[in-house]
Amino acid sequence: MRRSELIATGRKLFAHTSYDALSMDDIAQHAGVAKGLIYYYFKNKRGYYLAIVEDSVAELVSLAAGGNELPRTQRVQRTVEAYLRFAQENEAAYRTIITGGVGFDTQVQEIRDAVRTGLVATVAEGAYGHHDIPPIARLALLGWLSSVEWLTLEWLEYKDDVQREVPRDLLVRMLRHTLNTIEEFAPECPAPPPDLQWRPFTGLTAPNGESGA
Repeated sequence: MRRSELIATGRKLFAHTSYDALSMDDIAQHAGVAKGLIYYYFKNKRGYYLAIVEDSVAELVSLAAGGNELPRTQRVQRTVEAYLRFAQENEAAYRTIITGGVGFDTQVQEIRDAVRTGLVATVAEGAYGHHDIPPIARLALLGWLSSVEWLTLEWLEYKDDVQREVPRDLLVRMLRHTLNTIEEFAPECPAPPPDLQWRPFTGLTAPNGESGA
C-alpha cells in the first residue's frame, strides 16, 4: 500500500474519530497492513495524523478556491459552502485544525495559519479580483474568518437540526457587511456590487410551519 493510500484510509478513519480514540493497532487493522509500514512512511502516529490533517487542509483550500468562472458573489457563496461541507464531512479533523490539536501543538497551529492565509487570499480574489490587499482589509477578513471558524464549530453541534444553507447564508451576509466596512477604511478596496443572479437561502421554517420568504 502506498503512502497516499494510507492517508486516504486515515482520512476516513479520523473523519469523525478523535486522535486518541484510535491506536496504531486499530489503524493497521483497518488499513490491512502491518504497523511497520505506517512507521516506515510516517515514523509515528502523530506524524501519520499530521499528514492526514495536511492532506485535508489541501483539499479544503482547493475546494474553497474553485469556481473562478462564477460571478463574484456566487464565488464567495461557493467558498463558504465548500468550507462548511468540509467541516461537516471531516468533523474530527476540522476540530483539530481549528482548536490547535491536543494541547498546544505548534505544527497544527502552523497548518491552521496556512488555512487562514489561503482562505483570506481566496475571499480577496473573489471580492476584488486579486489577493494583494492592504493590512486593514486583511485584518477585517481575518476577523470575519475567526467568526466563520467558531460559528462552524457551534453549528456542528446542531447540524442535524439546522440545514447547511442557514449558516452559509448567514456567513455570506456577514461577509457583505465586512466588505462594506473595508471600503469605508480602504476606498481602494471597493465592495463588489450585489450579484442579482444569486438569491440567499429562504428555506427557514417559521413557527407556524410556513417557509420563510
